[in-house]
Amino acid sequence: MAEPSLQLRLAQKLALSPQLQQAIRLLQLNRIELREYIQEVLDANPILERDEGEGAGDAADDAGAERKEESLEDYDWETESLGSEQWTETGGGYDFDGEAQIADSSEGSLLDHLLWQINLAHFSPTDTAIAQAIIYGLDEDGFLQESLAEIRASLAPELLVAEDEVLAVLHRVQRLEPVGVASRDTAECIRVQLSALPGDTPGRELARRIARDYLDLLAHHDIDELRKRTGAREEAVLEAIELIQSLEPRPGSRYDNRRDEYLVPDVYVTRVDDEWRITLNPENEPGLRLNNYYIDLLRKSGGADADYLKGRLQEARWLMSSLELRNRTLMRVAQAIVDEQQGFLDQGEIAMQPLVLKDVAERIGVHESTVSRATTRKYMLTPRGLFELKYFFSSHVRTERGGAVSATAVKARLQVLLENEPPGKPLSDQDLSDLLRQTGIVVARRTVAKYRESLGIGSSSERRRLYRLRAATG
Repeated sequence: MAEPSLQLRLAQKLALSPQLQQAIRLLQLNRIELREYIQEVLDANPILERDEGEGAGDAADDAGAERKEESLEDYDWETESLGSEQWTETGGGYDFDGEAQIADSSEGSLLDHLLWQINLAHFSPTDTAIAQAIIYGLDEDGFLQESLAEIRASLAPELLVAEDEVLAVLHRVQRLEPVGVASRDTAECIRVQLSALPGDTPGRELARRIARDYLDLLAHHDIDELRKRTGAREEAVLEAIELIQSLEPRPGSRYDNRRDEYLVPDVYVTRVDDEWRITLNPENEPGLRLNNYYIDLLRKSGGADADYLKGRLQEARWLMSSLELRNRTLMRVAQAIVDEQQGFLDQGEIAMQPLVLKDVAERIGVHESTVSRATTRKYMLTPRGLFELKYFFSSHVRTERGGAVSATAVKARLQVLLENEPPGKPLSDQDLSDLLRQTGIVVARRTVAKYRESLGIGSSSERRRLYRLRAATG
């Protein structure tokens, strides 16, 4: 029988104070959500009120001075750990005490359906957080638009996970209803749906092989070439094609995910002399102040009333300081983006520079997750149009001289080449790859095909048929 013993162990854990939680939450809210959140706080906190632009008196001036003095000028988003009231170690995960991420409020949305399934599934707290981050990265058709690295960065610093963990949870999410959701492209979506079918489904294995290796031939309905490549009989190929065509290529299409929304910029970019200037939307400054009556009451009261008012006063100060920090961070991130993408502002997409979250994070001295939150669902109005801040981030393509060019710029160059191709002899993907290489940009044929499809442009054979049809119809 083992004897009882005492053991001393050292362990580290990340503690999130209420201030840090509020600062993180405010940064990730978009303009509409921020306005709603502030209104909720105003309704619940009598010490806080809107500043209507009139003089607030000496008490308000004193409060304003205290607010500036106690603002979070040197607030550390990543390592601040003044308290641990909201942190739990249950299952190795974390709990924000009800501070769930903001969900799409439309009825019957794909987002609601997936979150409902996650709540019912046996996910650990850590896997739940990862799954939620994946779901918030889906587009209207149910495809995952963010990379594994971006999802991982969005969870930090509260949750530090490896990309393998994100991938494992992604595979579980893809098996939720509708099967194939959170796939990164149509081919993966089809493969996931085929894998979920019973093993004895007629044509399943051949369909999986076609979906993995020959989806381009299937798109052109090239039965003869499919038969040659797979070595299968024509009947078997047709059976596999019929099975694939019975699947849903856009898993989110049957859900009401599209809502009429008016996009309002959070940041304005204007040209002044020879410089690009950044200004925040005035609505980002809600105009809050401390209520004079309750400040005076706090000075005169005692006991439980004083304790209550002191708590509300601290909450008000935290909110006002967090709003200042949010605006300052948003400005710094926007300025860093503009500094890096001046070529885009001057010349358009063809001059877009490769940029990732890490570049901006290192430039302004914050964590990548801070940049991710500051750029999600925030919009910048430029002379070239209204863009989400995340639009300015893109992967890079190498050049023959060892440099790099933005994938967005490569797409713009492809668009120009395709718009100017000879109508009677459309350029193949290999032709486009060769033409780009002549300009020093090294892009494989498969990558060209991927970019072309993302632009909504058909293959050379499809364009050839289109040109012939136009010529025939005059």
